[in-house]
Order: sequence, then structure tokens, then C-alpha cells
Amino acid sequence: MTYRTIRQRFLLSAGSTVIMSLLLAAAANSQASTTDYGSSPRAASSANAAPGSNRDTDVQMHFWEQLTLEPKDAWSQLRDSFQWREQSLSAKAQARVDEWIDYYLESPENIAAITRRATPWLAWITQKVTERRLPGELALIPFVESSFDPGARSHRGAAGLWQFMPRTGDALGLVRNGHYDGRLDVITSTKAALDYLEMQADQWYEGDLELSLAAYNAGAGTVNKAKRRAERQGLKGEYWDLSLPQETMQYLPKLLAIATIIDTPERYGVSLPDIHSEPAFAKVKLDHSVTLAEASRLLEVDRSALAELNPGLLNGTLNAPSAQTLLVPEDVDQQVLAELSNGGNDRRTVADGSAPATYRVESGDSLSVIASRYDLSAQELMRLNAIERPEALQAGQLLTLSER
Repeated sequence: MTYRTIRQRFLLSAGSTVIMSLLLAAAANSQASTTDYGSSPRAASSANAAPGSNRDTDVQMHFWEQLTLEPKDAWSQLRDSFQWREQSLSAKAQARVDEWIDYYLESPENIAAITRRATPWLAWITQKVTERRLPGELALIPFVESSFDPGARSHRGAAGLWQFMPRTGDALGLVRNGHYDGRLDVITSTKAALDYLEMQADQWYEGDLELSLAAYNAGAGTVNKAKRRAERQGLKGEYWDLSLPQETMQYLPKLLAIATIIDTPERYGVSLPDIHSEPAFAKVKLDHSVTLAEASRLLEVDRSALAELNPGLLNGTLNAPSAQTLLVPEDVDQQVLAELSNGGNDRRTVADGSAPATYRVESGDSLSVIASRYDLSAQELMRLNAIERPEALQAGQLLTLSER
């Protein structure tokens, strides 16, 4: 049973056609995805466990959140968005799904580990999927692709939650340089993945997202050839009719299997972690560079927490214009976020009116000048900021001015 997009997409522009050409070229050399589970259930490898207000203001409340008498968690919202649970599969297709259900249930600790790893991201990804009126099952693609590890890298070069290959990411506009990899940035890569799935579905498959998922994994060229071959044999050319590479043959069954388990976890004896219905992070738009160490001091947030939320920052520094958005924990104070967004020059002051806590270095500044301005010695300023060479001071750098 196929799924056609509910909204009628506008005709692809010339720019989209160029992008699709680039994507086809990228897919010809490598597959777009890599999984942790191998090409068949029995050959699959186990996933490693990983530990896992201010709201994302651009997210609108969904109608069921306004009508329900009891607040829902992220899992309930995800289940509400499922659209494929009622599809009627052939006995052969259902057997392929059931085989993966059995496989996952052999290692429930892996399900627990992956779902814990999904904690920061699941509510936000689910909201982005449902905003597009897409099947909620697509929010679980990172389960199949990367075990919900935003820093995942495959031996073939795919990276991030959505496991984009370099050339595919390039074609979708995901910036890569020495400071930043957009494939690892959950915000940008999620948008790119959903755009890619919808664009392929409209371009090649008349809105059929199951075929688009196959193309996401194997490349549109591979799927198109298999589709034409099936149609010549008198078949409809749907996903379940196609003869594809083994990994792609297992791709949709795996996705439907984990969706089935999450839909009724009590039936399968699976315990899911508590995940709040709202995103676990806030977004700060920046037009200046900042290091995670600087942001950690200003926001009074552990640096490792910022690093976990911002895996795309390869050297721990947000360098505009490569990246403009920093993710921070949802409970960070709004005033402090505004200070960070403004470059740190609206610095907090203590109640008694003493010196500010931080200073943003400006062009022409020197350590001695800054130190004397705030009644510090240059040596003390260097110690507070772990500066080894005074001449390494750079405009835009955020300095802490006290032990507070």
C-alpha cells in the first residue's frame, strides 16, 4: 500500500531539478545510508548504550495537545502521528516485518539504549515531521540509520543522525568545512532529510514515500531501475514488489518493526524512557563566533551538555556564517540567552553594581587594557581564561572576568 503526500506539492523548480541531478550523481557512487544492524536480522550488530522553560518558540501546539485532558509525552505524540499502522501488507511482506520485530526483541537492552539516546531529539523531530503532515514513522528513521547518535559516522563516510554521505549532503546544501559539518547538525540535517524524502517522492514516485525511503537508502537510480523491472513483470512497482540490494530490502521492514514495538511497547514487554512532549533544547541565533567554552561560562551550563547538543561544531567553536544557531538546554534563562545572542556585551551585573561577569574582545583590545579596565592583572585574566599567549587574543572572543 503506497502513501501519497497529503499536500499537493508545487512543481519542482529548475533549482530543484539541478539538486536532483546532483543527488543522482552522488547516489551513483555510494548509498545514502548505513545501518547498525547489517543486511539481515541475523547478521546485525548490537548498538552501544549511551546516556542520555524555554521552548523552541517556532513550534506550534498541535490540536491534540490543546484538546486532551491529560498532557501527552513524546511517545504518545509520536503514536498519534503514525499513519502506516493500518496498512494491509501481504503475508510475505508482513513476515519480513515480523522477522525484524523478533530480532529487536532478542536484545531489548539495545532498544532501551537507543531510545534513551533519542531523548533530546525525539519530540522536536516528531513535531517537524507532523508539521509537514508526513507519517510519524519517518521520525524513527534515525533509529535505523544511526541508532539516534548524532555523531555517528560509518566506514563509508556517512555521518549524523540521518547518515548523509558527503556528496549527498553537499547537494542538499549541508555545509562542511574544518569547523562545521551540517550533516552532524540535528537542526539542519533533519530539514535536509525531510526535504530530500519529499522531493524524491514528488519527483520520481508520485508521492510514494515508501519508494522514496528505498531511494534514500540505495539511490533513486537503483530504485527506478528495480521499479521498471517489476512493472515489466506485471507488478505494480511498489516497494514490496522490488528486488533491491539486501540492505534496502530490509530498510522499510526495520522501520515498520520498530514503529510497531513503540506503538504498543507493553505488548512486547519493552520499557521506554520518559521523554517530555516539548523539545529538550532552545535555539539561539547568533551572528558572531563563540566557543562552547565561552558559552558554557556565560550560560552556566556544562560544556559537555553543549557539545552533545551541537555535534556539528567540529572544534568546539560556532563560526558564523558556517553555523548561525547554537542549541542550549531548554531551561537556560531567557535574559542570559539574549545576552549571548547580542554578543555578550549586554553583560550581567551583580546586584551591588560590581564589574560585569564577561567581556567580548573588540578590535584593538589587549589583555593589559582589558585587565586594567576591570581592576585585574593581565596574569589573573590569563588564568581565568586559560590563555597561554597574550598575543593570541582575538576580536570576538568572550572573556570571563571573575570566579563567579
